[in-house]
Amino acid sequence: MNRIDAAFDRARAEGRAALIVFVTAGDPDLETTAELVPELAAGGADVIELGLPHSDAIGDGPTIQAASLRALRGGVTPAQIFELSRRLREVSEVPLVLMGYANNILARGEEPFIESCAAAGIDGLIAVDLPYEEAPVLAAACAAKGVHPILLVTPTSPPERVLRVAQRAAGFLYCVSVTGVTGARKQLPTDLRALVGRIQRVSALPVCVGFGVSTPEQAGQVARFADGVIVGSELVQRVHAAGSRAEGIAAAGSFVRELSRAVRSARD
Repeated sequence: MNRIDAAFDRARAEGRAALIVFVTAGDPDLETTAELVPELAAGGADVIELGLPHSDAIGDGPTIQAASLRALRGGVTPAQIFELSRRLREVSEVPLVLMGYANNILARGEEPFIESCAAAGIDGLIAVDLPYEEAPVLAAACAAKGVHPILLVTPTSPPERVLRVAQRAAGFLYCVSVTGVTGARKQLPTDLRALVGRIQRVSALPVCVGFGVSTPEQAGQVARFADGVIVGSELVQRVHAAGSRAEGIAAAGSFVRELSRAVRSARD
């Protein structure tokens, strides 16, 4: 069984939503990421997204764009991130999802890229700017190698498109909570619960909410009705703001424990 499916099975059996967190791989360096991922898993993250640094991250806000540029300036490459994933698999079974952009994939070739994902122990792939209609080769490669293609739906996706996306996806559906880019927001949309409900009615896959969730309170709010909660920008910022690697890892671990407590208690 794919590790992502197993994680959602555990969360469902425990009567709670899953907690998914995002970090930019290689920010500030690969060794920090190597130490950070097991700490996040120990803190209660059910799934961890590793962001592939990209110079034109059009779906991301300033926080993650800046993290990508820091990693790129440090010389981080996709090959190094695959090696990082292999190292992580020696110490952790936490599900790993690679999140990036089409150029990252096409530069290597769709089938070779997925082969590299599978060999490195990557469980899922999110290509933010690649519509499912344009990825038949990628989808076939994912199916052949057991890597889940995780697709996005947005507040503006019409019902018929949501249905088609759900039929092509695996692992979970990424529900973009707002029309815009990633980043912390003070308030979540008032119609978010209704949006999640509409998606859940047409898909058996877990529906996970990201883009804008940044506090334990917001995570708990979303966990009452969604199958998963995704937190990224705030976590990336806390790692960056720390004075040292050790402080950054400790701050991130503490934040994820707060998020986990909020998610796990949301339906009590």
